[in-house]
Amino acid sequence: MELAFIGLGIMGSRMAANLLKKNKNLTVFNRSAAPIRKLVAQGAVAADSYRNAVKGADVVFTMLASPEVVEKVAFSEEGFVSAMKKNAIWVDCSTVNPSFSRKSFLMAKECGIRFMDAPVSGTKPNAENADLAFFVGAEKSVLDIVQSLLEGMGQKVMHVGEPGKGTALKMLVNSLLAQSMLMLSENILLGEKLGFSKDFLLDTLPKMSVCAPFTQAKAEMIRKNDFQVQFPLEWMHKDLHLAALTAYEEGQPLPLANSAKEIYAAAKQDGLGRKDFSAIYQFMKNGTSP
Repeated sequence: MELAFIGLGIMGSRMAANLLKKNKNLTVFNRSAAPIRKLVAQGAVAADSYRNAVKGADVVFTMLASPEVVEKVAFSEEGFVSAMKKNAIWVDCSTVNPSFSRKSFLMAKECGIRFMDAPVSGTKPNAENADLAFFVGAEKSVLDIVQSLLEGMGQKVMHVGEPGKGTALKMLVNSLLAQSMLMLSENILLGEKLGFSKDFLLDTLPKMSVCAPFTQAKAEMIRKNDFQVQFPLEWMHKDLHLAALTAYEEGQPLPLANSAKEIYAAAKQDGLGRKDFSAIYQFMKNGTSP
């Protein structure tokens, strides 16, 4: 099976590397050349354009930053979808809004391409260790073809429904992540004002049943004041924006997520966009939150 991977950022580069570890035939392309060179050293074939990357590919993976980027890379005049061979499969692992995934499915179908959305749950260490979870929106027959490829990059593959459902679930997950990190930060800061030591709070709160399990790892980042990026704060802001957009489309009020979105937006404006999203603690500590 001939594979292609487009979008070699923090997540995509590591996912592609795990496909190479499984001895897959993989062609790669990215806007910047450095990740391409690294993967070529591991056995990948470099392409010189999006369109040339997918020629002959049976399955094309994309891991891109936003719906706008996916639309340009996939459907513009220079986009790759029209260059794919008929009946090939496009697996979009990008975090986008559900209505965009449904649109991608229909546009790909018009070109004779099978589409599935398969966004991932996890950050840089999960991508590196092939420990991701995939939320898949697809026809079952399409998933069956690529199931083993997804399992080469992750530990869990959840088929949650038709195209668009994978990105819908990912949106809910990331909204919870963003708000949970914000709530932990807020309560650590209040706890310190109430006389508890920061170390006590970091040791205690994340281990309580009221806290999301992921906050234990983020607590260590706060303790060390080390917000080296695993999942960029600017991407979390983008995902909250997509949640707000989808809520508007569905006529569903979203007051808490919208409040969180504005706080992450202010943190991004304050220069924290390229830090890990746990840096929202640093932003709130500085007393500049809305």
